[in-house]
Amino acid sequence: MDARALKDGVVPGRLDADVLTEQFADLHAPLSDHEALVAADRCYFCHDAPCITACPTAIDIPLFIRQIATGTPEAAAKTILTQNIMGGMCARVCPTETLCEEACVREAAEGEPVQIGRLQRYATDELMSQGIHPFSRAASTGKRIAVVGAGPAGLSCAHRLAMHGHAVVVYDARPKAGGLNEYGIAAYKTTDDFAAREVDWLLQIGGITIETGQALGPDLTLEGLRGAFDAVFLGMGLGGVNELTAPGADKDGVLDAVDFIAELRQSSDLSALPVGRDVVVIGGGMTAVDAAVQSKLLGALNVTIVYRRGRDRMNASVWEQDLAAAKGVRIITNASPVAVHGNGSVREIEFEFTDDDLKPTGETFRLAADQVFKAIGQTLEGDGLPDLNGGKIAVTGAGRTSVNGVWAGGDCAAGGEDLTVTAVAEGRDAAEDIHATLMEGDNG
Repeated sequence: MDARALKDGVVPGRLDADVLTEQFADLHAPLSDHEALVAADRCYFCHDAPCITACPTAIDIPLFIRQIATGTPEAAAKTILTQNIMGGMCARVCPTETLCEEACVREAAEGEPVQIGRLQRYATDELMSQGIHPFSRAASTGKRIAVVGAGPAGLSCAHRLAMHGHAVVVYDARPKAGGLNEYGIAAYKTTDDFAAREVDWLLQIGGITIETGQALGPDLTLEGLRGAFDAVFLGMGLGGVNELTAPGADKDGVLDAVDFIAELRQSSDLSALPVGRDVVVIGGGMTAVDAAVQSKLLGALNVTIVYRRGRDRMNASVWEQDLAAAKGVRIITNASPVAVHGNGSVREIEFEFTDDDLKPTGETFRLAADQVFKAIGQTLEGDGLPDLNGGKIAVTGAGRTSVNGVWAGGDCAAGGEDLTVTAVAEGRDAAEDIHATLMEGDNG
């Protein structure tokens, strides 16, 4: 074993640069033309297809697969993008194994679904590689809409509004647009700077201006936006992170998983990114899995995910859990952190086993750790927000909030699952409602 893997502490360069390049290569290689035709041929083209119902954006999946099968992937892409303008990213990051592919008739009959996600990527990549943007703007309405947050919900909303002829200004706190697609998804799921390329492609519709470094609260107020624009859409996600309350949680080496993932995604040299020898990730969602797997790929010797409930309660899908295990990540369930030990920096973290109702059992154990990542949920940040429900913005219908002229969608809004595809659907549907409301006002 390479001595660098055994080196104590949080250090860079545990693996050579060429090894890291291989480790962080595309998780699923794109389909070739022949492979796409073979995969498309397995579709039954069902009437009332269950895969459509299972897709949060209601893409006509049998239609786009038939279009691939008949040699028109560009038409397939338009079918996809009409419903989901970020279909390229969703093809890469959607948990298709629990959505469209789980509902596939082939899955029920044979245990092997049609590769819907990979076919979707094949079609959208083909269109984008040609630089084609298949949508155009309607005549200008003279209306201006502010969108807060340049993530999937905000960009989806902005694109649909621009198609209807509205002028849109998108504000985002980060230096780059893209939201979690740019900063919060494992690097091996979206390679070759795809998130940024998809944003550039989406903006070809015209009529959308992106203003970065602008956050609700420090730089913008909801009241100010309402006064300056005809409507406002809030899609800024969840900027805060839940705190670890165990004693010693303030020690060096105890970090937020979302910050680690963002730093990795923006790094131009992974060999310069420090990682611990013994890494512990607390949480059971996709963020926990992404942080754990990428720690292992960076060269961490021992990586453990610890979740307070059973495996069946983890938000990460079974497929994601199996991916983590395949990469050498250990998963411990039914255990909650009770103390972080170390002299200044973390050296061990102590857990107590719990039952499924989180009742402590009295049995404790310790894990060696020089790096601990918290992936225990995120919180909404911002002042002067509309009414909340469960810590998120309360919405009715297609994203209407308690404040007149203000809509919300994506992770910051109460309701749907915290998935890229759900955020895209909510942004799209809110845009349609905003458009109808503004036009009705003009006609009334």
